[in-house]
Amino acid sequence: MAQSPSSNHPVQAVKERMLRHDTFSRLLGLAVDEVGPGYCRLHFTVRPDMLNGFGALHGGVTFSAADSAFAFACNSHGRQSVGLSVTVDYLAAGKLGDVIMVEAREEDLKYKIGVYQVRATTQDGTVLALFKGTAYRTSNEFLSADGQS
Repeated sequence: MAQSPSSNHPVQAVKERMLRHDTFSRLLGLAVDEVGPGYCRLHFTVRPDMLNGFGALHGGVTFSAADSAFAFACNSHGRQSVGLSVTVDYLAAGKLGDVIMVEAREEDLKYKIGVYQVRATTQDGTVLALFKGTAYRTSNEFLSADGQS
């Protein structure tokens, strides 16, 4: 389970570095509201260019937002992580103008493997998707010894 951030935890520096370099999340208009050890909450507003041919939020956008929250959560410990596997269940469709909240939580973390649950909901609490991700934690540190990226 996610822990409370401590003053020596690298989570904020990791968040800032990821935000600086994650152009795809910026393209989607994702706003990262909170990141903690093993945790991320972000949101975005559904734009016209995010709709599929039926006028609903494209599943690929929902997946990408969940994947970004997963990335922030699993990298929050300061070691570079990569996704091993993900699954997603789509339960409802978002629509133009919806504010989509995406929350990733660490369910289990071992030395090399972390498991995360991600939930995407609309502003009224409708669950759009449930995403499960498994991450491999490399030995590469995100930050130098002085905490700089």
